[in-house]
Amino acid sequence: MKIIQMLKALGDETRIRIVNILREGPLCVCEIESILRITQSNASRHLNKLMNANIVTYYKEAKYVYYKLDEKTLKKYNFIKVFLENELDKEEKLKYDYDILTAYKDAGLNCENVSKVKDIICKINKRKSL
Repeated sequence: MKIIQMLKALGDETRIRIVNILREGPLCVCEIESILRITQSNASRHLNKLMNANIVTYYKEAKYVYYKLDEKTLKKYNFIKVFLENELDKEEKLKYDYDILTAYKDAGLNCENVSKVKDIICKINKRKSL
């Protein structure tokens, strides 16, 4: 049953964190790694599970692979969209990841200069400790 596969895919913290930041649009795997502070192999493993469940899809652009939420699945299984829109902002760790993503995008960063996300994380951590 496809719905069970989707629920299992969403039953992991790292995969929820990935889905959380993909709400704002496509991201390259190197961006996902940097924003969530996970390894490339870890990101790829979780992205594969999300793709197998049809929650995430991808496309290639030049030398980069971008991942995004699968809009067909979100339309077909509306409860996933409702969950994404209404529940993820309630978790502190997910809000923190989202803050990093927002600052990353506001700084105009991309795959070419993704290493600067560390500076963003430091700034956010300093703000939160004040």
